[in-house]
Amino acid sequence: MTRIVHVIGGGLAGSEVAWQLAQADISVILHEMRPVRNTPAHQTDGLAELVCSNSLRSDDADYNAVGLLHEEMRKAGSLILAMADSHKVPAGGALAVDRDGFSQAVQSALANHPRVTILREEVAGLPPADWEQVVIATGPLTSPAMADALRQVTGEDSLAFFDAIAPIVTKDSVDFTQAWFQSRYDKGTGSDYINCPLSKEQYYAFVDALIEGDKVPFHEWEKDTPYFEGCLPIEVMAARGRDTLAYGPMKPVGLTNPNGPKPFAVVQLRQDNALGTLFNLVGFQTKLRHGEQARIFRAIPGLGNAEFARLGGLHRNTFVNGPRVLDSTLRLKAQPRLRLAGQITGCEGYVESAAIGLLAGLFAAAEAQGREAVLPPSLTALGALLAHVTGGGDAETYQPMNINFGLFPPPPERDERGKKVKGRDRKKLTADRAREALIPWIETIGK
Repeated sequence: MTRIVHVIGGGLAGSEVAWQLAQADISVILHEMRPVRNTPAHQTDGLAELVCSNSLRSDDADYNAVGLLHEEMRKAGSLILAMADSHKVPAGGALAVDRDGFSQAVQSALANHPRVTILREEVAGLPPADWEQVVIATGPLTSPAMADALRQVTGEDSLAFFDAIAPIVTKDSVDFTQAWFQSRYDKGTGSDYINCPLSKEQYYAFVDALIEGDKVPFHEWEKDTPYFEGCLPIEVMAARGRDTLAYGPMKPVGLTNPNGPKPFAVVQLRQDNALGTLFNLVGFQTKLRHGEQARIFRAIPGLGNAEFARLGGLHRNTFVNGPRVLDSTLRLKAQPRLRLAGQITGCEGYVESAAIGLLAGLFAAAEAQGREAVLPPSLTALGALLAHVTGGGDAETYQPMNINFGLFPPPPERDERGKKVKGRDRKKLTADRAREALIPWIETIGK
């Protein structure tokens, strides 16, 4: 029976792994390399730092798969969801957080847990052989030494894609004679977002500026690495067609402009901290050089005098081919003492990363206590996500995936009355079925 489990990586997944183990009375040593070794994207040395958006996306558990995943994680005792709920900021129907308060709360919970020891050090390469049980949750910014070690163990190259970061501006620098507060269709409080309107002429001038703007060049080793489709830089979207943004992150639907005529396109800014002093540009991940970002984004009506608390950027994400190298409980087939968790498994997104961390923690705890791990039912969001990274995805074309209803077994075509179930009703049926399937699993794991 394992006495200590080592967790490598203090991001969302690693923090969740450590919490689940500690709550199961397993001693944990959590190894986090920051600040001894920093990454290209992190700004602090805090555990569970959110390096991109501050949103955990939709909290609608009936019609949105990530909202359903939120609900399941809460029921399973997730630290990440508990701290997110305690530090949420207005975001319409989404769950967004004060990123600093959230990170500090996660770190405090772990630092004060009697079963958790936090060591600030890099584990360079494979963990020592006398570490009987290890969970590697080094995330999308896995260090080169660890990535090389995983390559050696799995016998194949890790895959990689690029992920981008959106800029953040101060609220006081926004011109509210042009911008206004409103949520699309008045969801949430009805005024959760700052909206900056663009006319047709302003929109197309903005698109041209994005396409022509000076970008940070790729390194030679980066040139063949694909982007993740769910987090494309805004200039890449613009280059796909001049109307792409108007039908994407800049669509004006569900909004009214109290300051003037109906806009052709809208830039939305979402609250980024609890004080409401910082707002990030929604969907504006970018590889533009910093000077170009300031020049182009200040051309947006309402942002002419914008002060940037952080400009956008781009970083490389690393992940393994989960269906090929992982077993059903997230252990490496080639070396079962090593279990992976989080984005390095090929899931994508904050919530999905933490969810896989939750499962890895539960599985590691069961193994440490000599019990058989109990997998979540495939009808649940947790089960559907786990299935994708451990076998449901096609190993030949495996790419990172957010949770979505397409990962669930399809619901019946007709309801008990024989009526065909379609659209939103199918999503609700899938969510209700997941809730029912989750109950015995939650009872089995003792939550």
